[in-house]
Amino acid sequence: MSAEQLAELSDLFVVAAVLLYVVAMVGFAIELAFGRSRPGRAETAATPPVEAKRPVAVGAVTGEAADGPTTSVVASGEPAVPAPPAEPPAGADRAGTVALVLTWLGWAANLGAIVTRGLAVDRWPWGNMYEFVVAICFAAVTAFLGTQLRHNVRFLGAFVTVTAALGLGLASKVFYTAAGPVMPALDSYWIAIHVTAAIISSGLLTLAGVAGILYLVRGDGMSRLPSRADLERVAHRAIVFAFPLWTFAVIAGALWADRAWGRYWGWDPKEVWSFITWVAYAAYLHAKATAGWRGRAATIVQLVAFGCLLFNLIGVNIFIEGLHSYADVP
Repeated sequence: MSAEQLAELSDLFVVAAVLLYVVAMVGFAIELAFGRSRPGRAETAATPPVEAKRPVAVGAVTGEAADGPTTSVVASGEPAVPAPPAEPPAGADRAGTVALVLTWLGWAANLGAIVTRGLAVDRWPWGNMYEFVVAICFAAVTAFLGTQLRHNVRFLGAFVTVTAALGLGLASKVFYTAAGPVMPALDSYWIAIHVTAAIISSGLLTLAGVAGILYLVRGDGMSRLPSRADLERVAHRAIVFAFPLWTFAVIAGALWADRAWGRYWGWDPKEVWSFITWVAYAAYLHAKATAGWRGRAATIVQLVAFGCLLFNLIGVNIFIEGLHSYADVP
């Protein structure tokens, strides 16, 4: 296939990924709304055991009968057992299973878009804002699916897939750049080292950000979600894994800057915000490890760090001029 055909195929893969992620989001939402409730471990542990009721003879009343209403009478002498709750529709859980399959298919289409784009331009396919956002969406879905292989986090499916679909849609409509060569400063093997580490860590931190947002909005209307403790646990584990990768990305970026511009640090806006993001996540981990922060306070710190990450990845490239202004937004 020619480079033009590969580029067109990459664009079609992006469209397919968006459609698959959207349909998967609907399936996850159906399961979340109507499927079996999956309480978190914290909620399960907090649930008190049900005490067995003592047999009650026919016509007998409890000690409260003299001052209050009588209890139910069971002719057989067996304890009264409350009626089990109505079973949720079986189709709701099947919708979640189908949604997970569709997410894997969307992930494959997302991967196909990256691979064919790379073949079309004959380089690592994250040399501009469009390619970078497509890669981050892939990394976020990969983080979700990888976590799902070990832990049941399907409750995050609707939110991760809609985030990926919106990200790919934004990339296609706002950040789209035709396949082509990159500026000389990016034509280096360091792009495979520095940017890849940034993409992987950003995907994991996006998963943590989604869990953090759900932590704050969880309430009576979102009671089918796991406990806040479990949401906080998912976010913390993702950040613990992502933080060393982000640290490596910052260090690799400094090494690349020395090779490209003859200095490790130059107070470029991207360098400054990468460091601010690093400090914010370091503060979150430090607070969790030493001060014992838990719950809402720790989640707010995490989401502040996530906001720094988003501004660093998107805002700096679009709104601030600097050596890292590679957005190529039309």
